[in-house]
Amino acid sequence: MFPYIIRRLGLMVVMLTLLSIVTFLLFNAVPTDPAMLTCGKSCTPELVAANRIRLGLDQPLYVQYIDWIKAIFVGRTYGSGTQTFPCNAPCLGYSFRNGEEVTVMIKAALPITIYLALGAFVLWMVFGILSGIYAAKHHTEWQDRVIMGVALVGYSLPVFFIGLVLLIFVVVRLHLLPYPDYVAPQTNPVQFLQTMILPWISLAILYAAYYTRLTRSQMLETLSEDYIRTARAKGLPESVVVRKHGFRAGLTPIVTSAGLDLAGLLGGAVITEYIFSLPGLGRLSIGAVTEYDLPTITATVLVAATFVIVANLIVDMLYAAIDPRVRLS
Repeated sequence: MFPYIIRRLGLMVVMLTLLSIVTFLLFNAVPTDPAMLTCGKSCTPELVAANRIRLGLDQPLYVQYIDWIKAIFVGRTYGSGTQTFPCNAPCLGYSFRNGEEVTVMIKAALPITIYLALGAFVLWMVFGILSGIYAAKHHTEWQDRVIMGVALVGYSLPVFFIGLVLLIFVVVRLHLLPYPDYVAPQTNPVQFLQTMILPWISLAILYAAYYTRLTRSQMLETLSEDYIRTARAKGLPESVVVRKHGFRAGLTPIVTSAGLDLAGLLGGAVITEYIFSLPGLGRLSIGAVTEYDLPTITATVLVAATFVIVANLIVDMLYAAIDPRVRLS
């Protein structure tokens, strides 16, 4: 098991390195001088030249990349002479558009996206898996048809439609909840839950429908295997047969989808954050795109992609725990 984990960690480091190179080069290859974007309408040739030096944009591209990577681990100092300002590690750049370090902006937005993703993840995994197992146990019966019909409707509705319907009826029409106004959970737990419950439900409806169908499909496949019939013939309780033998054997594709879906949300649930006015990573990245804030765009893309790569590593290790045969590959 340990050598397997070491191999996967080594591969992750290689992928993160390649990802950082591609991300940096991609957003520094745009046909626009980044220094021109640092001072808005007040730009003069002298100010652009000064900002180019302050940001290190006068250096060769490979030197800029090395400085950027080093800054993540040890920080860096922008400017020269008496006109300098520090950027503490992990430094992902400086946004002249907002007059703030990109890392500070991400640190402020990331917890909101994490709360949103984890809350929705718990809801959709619990309801999706339980509904899928229940539907598989009642295959061809009316319960199965009802659950699959509801899942089909939920999977067909876009998340912005679900979010707007919940917002209009629950908040505007029925006044069951106040209008979303995000506060940190440690500041006001009740207001935090009032703000997050509808975004959680909006995402959970869509994903739970998918996981219901996926779990049902996997359970039907595994419950028809010979070893399941053998387990039943031995007199094992049905709950043990379903949970220990059927569900675990069909868990691999569920784990794969769960890891990647959660990583995708951690990269920024853009539409949901906009509908419910959540200042998370998704809104930050879209704002950076509209303002052409290259340092922020580069950093948010790198953070989002890192979540996906780390999620793949975690999924691989869970594979090894679920199926020992993976450790030999």
